[in-house]
Amino acid sequence: MPLTILGVPTLVGIPFDGQSSYLRGAGEAPGKIREALRCDASNSWTELGVDLGVAGVYGDAGDLTFTERDAFVAIESGVGALIDQGKRPVSLGGDHSITFPIVKAVAQRHRELTIFHFDAHPDLYEEFEGNRWSHACPFARIMEAGLAKRLVQVGIRTMNRHQREQSARFGVEVLEMRGLPAYEKLRAAGPVYVTFDMDVLDPAFAPGISHREPGGMSVREAIAHLHAIEGEIVGADLVEFNPVRELGGVTATVAAKVVREILGKMVEG
Repeated sequence: MPLTILGVPTLVGIPFDGQSSYLRGAGEAPGKIREALRCDASNSWTELGVDLGVAGVYGDAGDLTFTERDAFVAIESGVGALIDQGKRPVSLGGDHSITFPIVKAVAQRHRELTIFHFDAHPDLYEEFEGNRWSHACPFARIMEAGLAKRLVQVGIRTMNRHQREQSARFGVEVLEMRGLPAYEKLRAAGPVYVTFDMDVLDPAFAPGISHREPGGMSVREAIAHLHAIEGEIVGADLVEFNPVRELGGVTATVAAKVVREILGKMVEG
């Protein structure tokens, strides 16, 4: 199977939850996701008809290693190095704060970036509980730094006044859960980055998350929106799976399914 000229999609684990505001544990997720991804209970084919079992279709760079103090610098450097090696990073988190240093690395190499952000929460706080680097703040940091020309948020259902003001300030396109589906909004000219927070899903489908917010997407709805993306996906992440809150391996299985479909979408082009 020929690979896209954009480079081989490559998994990289980012075991960091040092900016979690409620419960820690998401740093344990990368290994659990890989285990579910490789489980013999399913096969290697995606719904788009891509066989991820073919050698070389995607890679795995293992986990980044760092101390909590130097995490953001190490994440930006590690992801940047992968891109410079001709790979497209698919990062396994970790809490959502990791998206800021990842996008810094991606934006330095791909200009005019569009971000498609799947989440229950906008994560646009100027600061949260006195912390500007909280997992509740990465998209404020991304947009104020000019790292993306367009931010489209999908599945949002927790907007408060401050975050509505922030979304207006940064020109964010907010696709609230109550207004979905919105497939036509997932089209981009130029490079695309996809960030998928597991709590975009209704907790009935993904109980292993720190911030359970009822009324979310089904797995089917999420996959349909991922498949609707049009644009050159240069990187992606999946975050906020918290194995500490897991029930019977359900969330790991769902996370692996989402990663599989993201990889398939990237290979398909």
